[in-house]
Order: sequence, then C-alpha cells, then structure tokens
Amino acid sequence: MPSPSDLALHDAHAAAGARFGERRGQPVVASYGDAAGEYAAAREAAALVDLPLRAVLEASGPQCQKFLQGMLSNDVSGRRPGQGCHAALMNARGGVQALLRVLVEEDVVLLETDFDRIGPLHRTLEHHRVAAPVRFAARPTSVLALLGPGAGPLLSAVGIDSPPARSEAHQVVAIAGHALRLVRAGDLPGGGFVLHAAPESAEAVWEALRAARVRPVGHDALDALRVEALRPWYGSDVAEDNLLHETGLVAECHSPAKGCYVGQEVVARLEARGGHVNRALRGLRLSEPATAGATVSAEGREIGRVTTAAVSPRLGPIALAYVHRAHFASGTVVEVDGAPATVVTSFNE
Repeated sequence: MPSPSDLALHDAHAAAGARFGERRGQPVVASYGDAAGEYAAAREAAALVDLPLRAVLEASGPQCQKFLQGMLSNDVSGRRPGQGCHAALMNARGGVQALLRVLVEEDVVLLETDFDRIGPLHRTLEHHRVAAPVRFAARPTSVLALLGPGAGPLLSAVGIDSPPARSEAHQVVAIAGHALRLVRAGDLPGGGFVLHAAPESAEAVWEALRAARVRPVGHDALDALRVEALRPWYGSDVAEDNLLHETGLVAECHSPAKGCYVGQEVVARLEARGGHVNRALRGLRLSEPATAGATVSAEGREIGRVTTAAVSPRLGPIALAYVHRAHFASGTVVEVDGAPATVVTSFNE
C-alpha cells in the first residue's frame, strides 16, 4: 500500500501538522489536527485542499472534440476554448465508468477524473477510437482545491483579480511565478475552484496560497461538507454498477439535446419513464457514527449501503447511501448497522 511519504506535497503537509489517513487504500491528509476548525474555514472563509486522488488524461488531435461527443454524456463539441462541463463515460448498459471534468483548450481536451479511472478511461477511448485522428496521454498534474466564500478574495491576494465565473470555465494563471490552470469547479461542496499545477510547481503554489492566509483542510472535513451537500464522488459513492440516474447527477452530466453516445439509450429510456430507478443516493442523519459499507436496513431487510460517512461539526453523524425506492422519501426511518437513522433529500430540511 502507498504510504503518506508518496504524496507529492507530503513535506508541506507534515510541516502544517497533517494527520495522515487513507481513502480507498490511498494516502490522504485526514486533518491538520482540528477538523472542526477546518470545516468552519471552508464554510465561512477559505480552505485549501490537496486532491491526490484526482488525475488528468489529455485528448488531442483535430477531431478530439467530435470523438468525445460520441463517447460522453454531455455536450463537448459545442464548447469553446476556456469552457468545460461535467460528463459521464458509460457502458452500453448505462453503467457509469467514470465521472469527468471536461476542459476544452485550443488544441486539446483535458479530462479530469478519479485516479484509478485513468487507465480504464484510456483503454475505453482507445478501443472506440478505431482510425479517428485522436491521441490520448496521461498529463502529470497535481490537483488542488479552494473552497469557501473567501476563495475569490484569496485569489485576488495572489494576483488573480478576474477568476473564471461560470461552472467549469477555466484559464491559465500564474501563482508565485508558476503557470497553472484555474477552474471554477461545480463539484466542490459549496463551490470553489480547482487548480491544475505541474507536480514540480505544486509545492510553491501551495506555499504561496498558504502565505495568503488560507487554511489547509483535510479529507475528514471535506467528507462532512460533501455529505452535507449530497455531492457524490466517483470511487467513494459512484461505481461501474451505478446508473447515472441513481447518482442524482443527470441534470449536471447529461445533455438531452445532443445525439448518440455510449449508454444514451439507457438514459433516454429512464428519462421517458420519469427517471424512476430502483435505488438512488440519499442523505442519512445518523444516531451514531458509521463507516462506508455499513448496511442500511428497514423492517429487518437490507435496503442499501453507506458510501461515505462523516461527523459534521454542525449536524453530527451523517452519511450518503443508496437506498431502495420504497425508502426514498425524506423522513423515512431506517437503520444503519442496527442504529436508527433518517433518510433526507436535503440536510437543510
């Protein structure tokens, strides 16, 4: 198993008092010793997060947008340089193979996704490429995130006065003399930005942002914020056996106006039936902390599994879980590993 020392920013994290943990067998910063304070910073000020489980695949060639248009669930061919979108790669049965941030540049399209999806994504695109003049290559990238209402002022403090405004819009900027790509990220809890930096520049960028008085935040606080926002991420909450409609991400990742793509028939059929599925992602208010993989049951029968669990400083123990359609309604009482829990469709209820 990889160790925390394998993290590109290990030394910077350690100097900030990081407590290391793991997610899906990979090292991450769990906290910097005060998860509640980190959570508060992300909600009320600005927070900086290292996302080592994110990676980037580059697609290039004169027909790369046209090719991806026929592979991904959202409109790619209509995007201009500096624009982007969220999309899913699916198989013919509608199973989600990857969730992607699609960023269109002048000559290439960048596909940001979960680290362990890069290989399968690359192989799938190569398989369907046939003779199309499109090439694919991993682009070494350190992905960082800025969250919180103070993210914009923080960027101004490091010389970026006009950051991208629309979701997934992006531009090349410089921080501490290092060029990087700044993206307005719609998949962060509460919104914010992701930064794509060259691995050799990541520590200098990190330290420059820290010098501007942003608080580093670990994955314990990030998970609490994600669960509160009902924001599923691939690997933790979405896998190959999930349909897009089960995840709650159809409106964000799917364009009903575009033509055929792999898995489109399944999406169209479910849309025609009102989007009804047998299971779907819901929030849970827990009576005691749980762990990912915990059994959700009702009336003595298993009805789902927890995908992400967290302890929110504001709400206490909470979780994301897939539950059976008979238990979709907010307020439904269930059990998680035998302890009472309540289904919610919003944590603001």
